[in-house]
Amino acid sequence: MSARNVLLAFPLFLAACKNTPLTPPRVVATNFDGEAVGALPAHWKAGSTHASGADASWSVRADASAPSAPNVLAMTKANSSSEGTFNVCWTDAMTLQEGAIEVRLRADGGEADQGGGVVWRVQGMNDYYVCRYNPLESNFRVYVVIAGDRRQLATATVPGDGKGWHLLRVEHALGHVVCTLDGATKLEAQDDTLPHVGGLGLWTKADACTSFDDLKVTPVETR
Repeated sequence: MSARNVLLAFPLFLAACKNTPLTPPRVVATNFDGEAVGALPAHWKAGSTHASGADASWSVRADASAPSAPNVLAMTKANSSSEGTFNVCWTDAMTLQEGAIEVRLRADGGEADQGGGVVWRVQGMNDYYVCRYNPLESNFRVYVVIAGDRRQLATATVPGDGKGWHLLRVEHALGHVVCTLDGATKLEAQDDTLPHVGGLGLWTKADACTSFDDLKVTPVETR
């Protein structure tokens, strides 16, 4: 193409780009209703940080009281007496770097711990972010876990009502983390220790048996 034709084509290229609509973020969601009861969802795996004995048992199970019945994904048995074990059920088929992740959860039981939350930018069982609600301790916290070491980024005191379903949401973009519980912003922190895209999933600690439903991920392009 001649220099003259390139100059003539360039304004047309700019005009085409200007008129091309931006692609909206791709929302990925699951309510576990299409998964087989009694097993992990397809492409999900269970593991633990600070493992002591067998990993906790996770499975899809029927629950007519779920926000979007009939199924939930639940941690049903600790299989370990360690109070320092973090139970993680996650997938790298769904990923997040920048954006939002939300889930509904219900604390079903636990003597040492209760409740749970979400993990994102998961690089493995020892490296991820986690935001969790603990009705037993009446607190809501966000951490970064590096090489198995959990560092608290922010904490808030919240009502210890662990008997019903709660909505937990995290937004993480440009190093800024905002966490809401039942629609109210409770935590804000600045951290980008783990800046790369990673898997995501669900988290409990020790013997906290918890049910989860309506997991949704909304990525945004900021980098």
